[in-house]
Amino acid sequence: MKSQATMICYLMLFLVTEYSCYASKIHIKDGDKLQRPEGKPKTARIQEKCHGPCITSSNCSQPCAQHFRGEIGFICNQNKWQKSTETCTSLSVETLFESYSKVANHVLDTAAISNWAFIPYKNASSDLLQSVNFFARQLHIHNESENIVDELFIQTKGFHINHNTTQKSFNFSMSMSNSTEGILGIIEIPKEELWNLPPNTSQAISIAFPTLGAILKEAHSHNVSLPRPVNGLVLSVILPERLKQILLTFEKINKSRNARAQCVGWHSRKRKWDESVCKTTLDVRNKVKCRCNYTNVVMSFSILMSPKSIDNKVLDYVTCIGLSISILSLILCLIIEATVWSRVVVTEISYMRHVCIVNIAVSLLIANVWFIIASNFNKKPQDYNWCVAVTFLSHFFYLSLFFWMLFKALLIMYGILVIFRRMIKSRLMVIGFAIGYGCPLIIAVTTVAITMPRKAYVRPDACWLNWDNSKALLAFVIPALVIVAVNLVVVLVVAFNTQRPSIGSSKSQDVAIIMRISKNVAILTPLLGLTWGFGIATLIEGTSLIFHIIFALLNAFQGFFILLFGTIMDHKIRDALRMRMSSLKGRSRVAENASLSPTNGSKLMNR
Repeated sequence: MKSQATMICYLMLFLVTEYSCYASKIHIKDGDKLQRPEGKPKTARIQEKCHGPCITSSNCSQPCAQHFRGEIGFICNQNKWQKSTETCTSLSVETLFESYSKVANHVLDTAAISNWAFIPYKNASSDLLQSVNFFARQLHIHNESENIVDELFIQTKGFHINHNTTQKSFNFSMSMSNSTEGILGIIEIPKEELWNLPPNTSQAISIAFPTLGAILKEAHSHNVSLPRPVNGLVLSVILPERLKQILLTFEKINKSRNARAQCVGWHSRKRKWDESVCKTTLDVRNKVKCRCNYTNVVMSFSILMSPKSIDNKVLDYVTCIGLSISILSLILCLIIEATVWSRVVVTEISYMRHVCIVNIAVSLLIANVWFIIASNFNKKPQDYNWCVAVTFLSHFFYLSLFFWMLFKALLIMYGILVIFRRMIKSRLMVIGFAIGYGCPLIIAVTTVAITMPRKAYVRPDACWLNWDNSKALLAFVIPALVIVAVNLVVVLVVAFNTQRPSIGSSKSQDVAIIMRISKNVAILTPLLGLTWGFGIATLIEGTSLIFHIIFALLNAFQGFFILLFGTIMDHKIRDALRMRMSSLKGRSRVAENASLSPTNGSKLMNR
């Protein structure tokens, strides 16, 4: 094993230094012409002068001898031909690249991949990728299209392009080993990009690596959880400077259902995968489509397996059962509120308290419905606008849930601090609806307006707020957690103020109502806040599955919590329900007696 590791080290030393050696001795001019440094050129017998008259300051050129490429330039000086330049060489850059690629193919063989672990220089794989890309930039394509290198573990293709060229694409099919089926990779240059080219002909070159992704080592970063496995070919592209965007299609190596993908580009200076240069436009089980920005420092692309999308049957069952219970609980909550409404809305505080409960239940009910629609939404590229609409409605109604909780807490503070002057009911309603629906609407619309120009409002793999590219999810998380903190402070203020003795029965009655409300806030707010607290934990890469299960469990049962703590545990509502049931029983008895009284009267008449 040590001998194999030593061999790999020597091969890598050759790869990294070989081209540097040639680069220091060879200057590339006019595509395939090489300018040798000062010194005796490596040539055969060559013509030392030009035919024809020698006129001062005139010049001419002669071809190199057989088996050599390039030419020799002469200038006339004092009526004599003197050699001025020579570009003769026996080794073209294309031949050198083919030799270089054979060595790269050897060290990228699946049989040699395990030996890379013994190389102490961790940037060796990055240097290999960068040197191949830089080397390929020096190639000159002679024909319309060429297969420059066709090895098992490195392939290079090229073709001519100009502003009149129709959409061009590179197609690769490469095996991870000699026995496995080929993994597909496609690089497309959009037609609108080709329009930016000048009339004269340019060239495009692409390189594909099936095994390089397994050995590329990222530089350590505080915000990156290492390692991040590559799940497709590594595709490099060398384009004219005027071309800025390319389209890529990757076939997944791991095609399991939970193998979500993230399109990335390799940043050669930072030596890490950069997510900001690519956008995932399609992610299905077998393939991924990406739109990426091409630069001189980001010219290699691939897909990473995303650890953020957890697909587990336990989560599916918990979410499905929990949401069903939540929706039924919220409907039952609204039915109870409608049944006892006239008996429990006696004072302004109690009236607004039940307005809050109703709107909290309505907001969560509608949000859950849109969540179900979003989770079952068959997201395709042409359905992007529908996905944005579904996400916007979910975002808006989930925010409404928390802002009505905030208004409920502010109502408590109003009941404590304002003693001698009460605000009229209509004004309280206006303030409540402005906070409960106005603030969420402003936040949701602003988030869409900021992120939509970059198409970064929704996630590429689900109809929900984006996190990776725009951090749009913060437009929900931050308001929700701030409201949770404010509500907890209100509960502490209530606990402090209600310890003092009250004067007057009416004030005592209000204090009792406030205590009941604050108890509900104290119970509901931590539950709702805790739900999304676990949601933040699930955003961290490598988070344990237990956090995802807890998040799904708490989030799915929110409706049940509201029914239990906001309605059933309120003894006023229970008393009103009993009175309502007694009233209904009394009415049924009266109706029964009324239906029997004519019969009784006829019997008496017969007697």
